[in-house]
Amino acid sequence: MKEAVQLTEGWSLDHDGGPLPARVPGCVHTDLLTAGLIPDPYLGLNESEVAWVGRRAWTYIRNLEPARTASERHERTDLVFDGLDTAAVITLDGHELGRTRNMHRRYRFDVTGRHGPLRIEFTSAYEEAEAVRALTGERPNVYPEPFQYIRKMACGFGWDWGPTLVTAGMWRPVRLERWSTARLAEVRPLVTVHDGAGRVELRIDIERTEQGTDHHLEVSAQVGGVQARGTVAGGSAVLTLDVPAPDLWWPRGYGEQPLYDLEVALVSRGTGGTESRQLDSWSRRIGFRDVVLDRSADGHGTGFTFVVNGVPVFARGVNWIPDDVFPSRITPDRYRTRLRQAAEAGIDLVRIWGGGIYEDDAFYDVCDELGLMVWQDFLFACAAYPEEQPLRGEVEAEARDNVVRLMPHPSLVLWNGNNENLWGFRDWDWEPALAGDSWGGGYYLDLLPRLVAELDPTRPYTAGSPWSGSWDHHPNDPAHGTHHSWEVWNRRDYAEYRDSVPRFVAEFGWQAPPAMATLRRALPGESLAPDSPGMLHHQKAEDGNGKLNRGVARHFRLPEDDFDRWHYLTQVVQARAVAAGIEHWRSHWPVCAGTVVWQLNDCWPVSSWAAVDGDGRLKPLYHELRRVYADRLLTLQPGADGPVLTVVNQSAEPWHASVTLRRMRADGTVVAERRLDLTVPARRVHRQTVPGELAPDALATKEFLVADAWGSPRSWGSPRSSEAESGEGAESGGGAESGGGAESGGSLRAVHFPVADKDFAYPAPHYDVAVGTPVGSGGGSVEVVVTAHTLVRDLLLQADRLGPDAVCDSGLHTLLPGEQVRLRVNNAAETGANAVRAALFCVEPA
Repeated sequence: MKEAVQLTEGWSLDHDGGPLPARVPGCVHTDLLTAGLIPDPYLGLNESEVAWVGRRAWTYIRNLEPARTASERHERTDLVFDGLDTAAVITLDGHELGRTRNMHRRYRFDVTGRHGPLRIEFTSAYEEAEAVRALTGERPNVYPEPFQYIRKMACGFGWDWGPTLVTAGMWRPVRLERWSTARLAEVRPLVTVHDGAGRVELRIDIERTEQGTDHHLEVSAQVGGVQARGTVAGGSAVLTLDVPAPDLWWPRGYGEQPLYDLEVALVSRGTGGTESRQLDSWSRRIGFRDVVLDRSADGHGTGFTFVVNGVPVFARGVNWIPDDVFPSRITPDRYRTRLRQAAEAGIDLVRIWGGGIYEDDAFYDVCDELGLMVWQDFLFACAAYPEEQPLRGEVEAEARDNVVRLMPHPSLVLWNGNNENLWGFRDWDWEPALAGDSWGGGYYLDLLPRLVAELDPTRPYTAGSPWSGSWDHHPNDPAHGTHHSWEVWNRRDYAEYRDSVPRFVAEFGWQAPPAMATLRRALPGESLAPDSPGMLHHQKAEDGNGKLNRGVARHFRLPEDDFDRWHYLTQVVQARAVAAGIEHWRSHWPVCAGTVVWQLNDCWPVSSWAAVDGDGRLKPLYHELRRVYADRLLTLQPGADGPVLTVVNQSAEPWHASVTLRRMRADGTVVAERRLDLTVPARRVHRQTVPGELAPDALATKEFLVADAWGSPRSWGSPRSSEAESGEGAESGGGAESGGGAESGGSLRAVHFPVADKDFAYPAPHYDVAVGTPVGSGGGSVEVVVTAHTLVRDLLLQADRLGPDAVCDSGLHTLLPGEQVRLRVNNAAETGANAVRAALFCVEPA
């Protein structure tokens, strides 16, 4: 039987001051950090101080011992690297085993009978990239770093949300595999469902030793109580397992996620009286489901709709970047935490963005369990990529490796060729600059689709994001295929998200700084201001603060010399902006079939588009996603004839809603009121114009509109404790607070303010705060009850101000006079009424 020995111990990093203990998996930066030889690059301005690390060569060394026992003396011993970052020469006892130049693929070297010093000599990624650029010629790029000339995590060279920390090292496990006769070299399960019956077609490749060429080999497999067996012929075998009526795997919110253990064994059959023996085994968890991407043409353009098990799905998505610039630090538990946060926010699709990595199997395992669909980019982003050698061969090997590795996962629903490169070729002046040189089109439109069709024909492939489906339309045409909406963040007000209805919004977003506790940890001792040195260093977007300020100034008086107020308002605008887009686009289902917010997570402490900041703290945007991605959503959208009440029902059951519309004055008095009884079928949207007598005047500064859908079950929205439901949202579209409570009977709410906050006649906010007795020791749970005596808009408890580990169960709340909201705070160090009140913020009169 094949044996694996993990090589995690005994490594050293060759350093000028002598060998340093090294951790594998790991990288040079983490080893130097552990040794105290560099400062933490995530803090202050330290990133700049460690730039030298990425510009020099590094060598890792350990001794490889000879086999000492009979069990270790197999016919073959392989040295296996699951990830080498990136350009390296591997030698054993002075003899070169091979050279690598790709972070994203696995390597295997025959070291049978060899032992002695094992050296992994890493060339600077810059040096390797410059050497390749000299061979292929210059190509355009959106950043001044050479990431397109080396198969390495592009964002490690810096991005508009990430630091420039160019790593080197063995970032994934290293091991010895000892085996005899033969091993399972590759197993590809093609899982399909037809008329309720499941099928697993296994394509199996075998590698033999020289001594094993004459052995009679068989493979066997089992799944769901079904078994199959076959003979190996010519180094391969094909097995088919038909599973009658398997339980289907569904995205979260559409059904359960049953997983089946698929097991494969390789056996040498004895002859002449010798015993049979098992040589190798392989096992994965699979799921039975059917995924189709409906790209049919219709009266609106060209669609882009995921259809799972015959059911069209509005994709409630987020974009994912590497959760740490040093990916070896991302543990399975950290993946699970972050992906559980996604699932608890109502998210059902995670797009792995093309400037990062093919994530560890632990990532996809969790997605399989939680019902999170995975859209996987091939790793090309925001640059023209040469198609000549040595890159072309690496691209093909990398794609083959990762398609085979990831295809067992039922959560994986789409292969995508690249991020923004088709768009860049056509729209960013690349085409004339290239003057006929290769730029990656041959990868996205030829090589990659051919490989997916060959290796994994059960899944759809799209050439890029954005992509209209052909050169007959602009690559980012909102009427055709996928669309990236960045003009709004870059140049406009977020209300302009409502100006179009793309078929699928694969990227859009709005920035905000991280939580206050994150800033205090990352910028120790700094007097915080929007333009303080550390804040500017941890703002990587072009004119990032300018865009933040303009976004605030369109709706509020921009604070001067009040960082706390600026911090609060930027986070409010981020939440409102993303909500405005999602509410609008969801209200146009099925024309628009999905939104993928940029972005779920951060890789370090930074002002960015993330909902979860670099320290793992939740921004108000996260809580807003829980609301706007809930199965049932109530919104008020602007329309030509006045506000439009939009009732979105993405659940599997009809929604019998009783909606109360109230036209109200700023002082809380009701001007007019009407009740509507509606039934919205499953997976449908209801839209109707608000009756004229209930709609405030378009320029009203003292009136607003409230819609409440009463009797909504608690499960319709994000789970939290509240006694009264509070509205929230943008002035011209409003938001909807979801959940339930005793006093209100449970409701969803939407609000519509006709004018910007700075023009609305808000009363001075007046509310009482009551803090319950903490439950538990060492920072337990405490309930905070806020009772409004006036209109209180976008109330936010920044729990991290009560202690760095403190968390609140909800985000923004808008309270009408007389309403209460109950907030649950856990792990607070400070629970006094004064401390809690100081951590509360809301909109104030201009």
